[in-house]
Amino acid sequence: MTPTIRVLREDWADPAIALPSYETAGAAGADIRANLPEDIRAEGFTLAPMERRIVPTGLRVEIPEGLEMQIRPRSGLALKHGISLPNTPGTIDSDYRGPLGVLLINLGADAFTIHHGDRVAQAIIAPVVQAQFAVADALGDTTRGEGGFGSTGRC
Repeated sequence: MTPTIRVLREDWADPAIALPSYETAGAAGADIRANLPEDIRAEGFTLAPMERRIVPTGLRVEIPEGLEMQIRPRSGLALKHGISLPNTPGTIDSDYRGPLGVLLINLGADAFTIHHGDRVAQAIIAPVVQAQFAVADALGDTTRGEGGFGSTGRC
């Protein structure tokens, strides 16, 4: 069964901006678009190198219990312009009902302008499993053991 993500547009949002959508039949992520406030729609806004900013989408979502929405960078923006998410993947929990914003960072060398309607990120809908945590007297042995970052190879 295909889950339904209920979407509410903010009062100020431009209804002409598409809801998140899958661009191809095999796409795992639904593209999310910038829906800018009316006073900056014409010119957009610019992210300077290393600047972080929340891009409004004009949406609020209701995610079914047992699922999460992961917000991930778009690979083309990352490759061509260095635009990414500093907290990738961002998680939208099923009990959150506030505005859906996309936290972007410009890791590139040049300023980058976000325009009204631009595809700025993608949303992945994924199942959530909540675990229990318990204090233990010891942990089981493994081949890796206590080897940390980089311990299993060169990269």
